[in-house]
Order: sequence, then structure tokens, then C-alpha cells
Amino acid sequence: MAVSTGERVRRAAVKLFATKGFHGTGIRDLAQAAKLSSASLYHYMGTKEELLAGIMRDCLRRLLDDATDAVDGVADPVERIRRLVTLHVTAHARQPNETRVVDDHIDVLSPRLRREVVQLRDAYERLWSDTIEAGRKEGVFDTGQPAVTRIAVLDMCNGVARWYSPRGALTLRQVADHHVELTLRALGVHTPARCGLANS
Repeated sequence: MAVSTGERVRRAAVKLFATKGFHGTGIRDLAQAAKLSSASLYHYMGTKEELLAGIMRDCLRRLLDDATDAVDGVADPVERIRRLVTLHVTAHARQPNETRVVDDHIDVLSPRLRREVVQLRDAYERLWSDTIEAGRKEGVFDTGQPAVTRIAVLDMCNGVARWYSPRGALTLRQVADHHVELTLRALGVHTPARCGLANS
């Protein structure tokens, strides 16, 4: 299936922003990677900053939509957090460049473009906060610092984008399951150490 020019520009930008950084990526770099002239590139991207913001919005909207669907109708906080961690780890492992761009470049954006990106990020993190708080109220999670715990868990899960390889010793499912186990321990839930590792 042929890739549209706009999508070609987006893919080139994701790769370059993730590897060279926003400021390290020039218009000429983008044009060469997308196989376009510098003049025609602007037709498909607007400014470089608008291109970055669009990538970040798309990635965060997809993550928020998928997470909302994953926990919809699930009342049990343990099962909710299990699903959130699994989704987060899987998304970061499968789309490492996109997630690096989102995680590393929010401060690059001007206030106008940053606003919507931050709103999407906050809405996503609110799913985690609400789940942790529900677990504390029900007595299944035991953490005196829920906000710090959430940040620490997300940071841990984000790291998968930097080190996971499908050629590694563990399958992605096993990696995700182990992150679930670590998260539940951080939340004061003691579970048997299984998470798919015993059968590897």
C-alpha cells in the first residue's frame, strides 16, 4: 500500500526528532529523509514546530483512546492498573520513536501549541490517578504517596521504549507482565511472582 506524502513526512520527522532531537533536525534533513525539496516540504508540514505538535497530539490521543477503551466498564482497580500498565508498556515498546518524541519534547513547544498536548497528557495520566485513588479507597492499594508512585511507575514503563528489543530474552508479553508485577508491588499489592516468566 502506497504511503502518502504527508505520512512520509511524518515518519521522517518522528525518526529524526527521536534520534537527533527537535533542534538538531534541520529542514534540509527533513526534506532529504522525506524525499522532497525544502520548498515543497512546507506544503505538508506547516512549521517544524507545528509538525512536532501534531505528532505529539496524534500519539497521545491514540494512547488516551486505547487506555479509555481498555478500562471501560472495569471496576476492579487491580485489573484496571494491570490493563493500563500492559497497554503503556506495549505501546512504548512497539512505537519507541513516537514515544520518545512525546516524552522528551513537550518543553520545546510554545505555550499555544503546548496547551493541547499537556491537556491530552493530563487526561491520560488522570486515568492512572483515578485508578490508584480508587484502589486506595477500597483498601487494595497501599501507598502513602500516590502521585509520586504514579510518576515513578510511568517513568519505569516509559523506559521500555529505550531498551526493549524483540530479539531479547523475553517476549513483549513477558516484559509487560513483569512491569505489572512491579507496579502492583509499588502499590502495596503482594502477588505470586509469575507474570509469564516461569514458563519462559
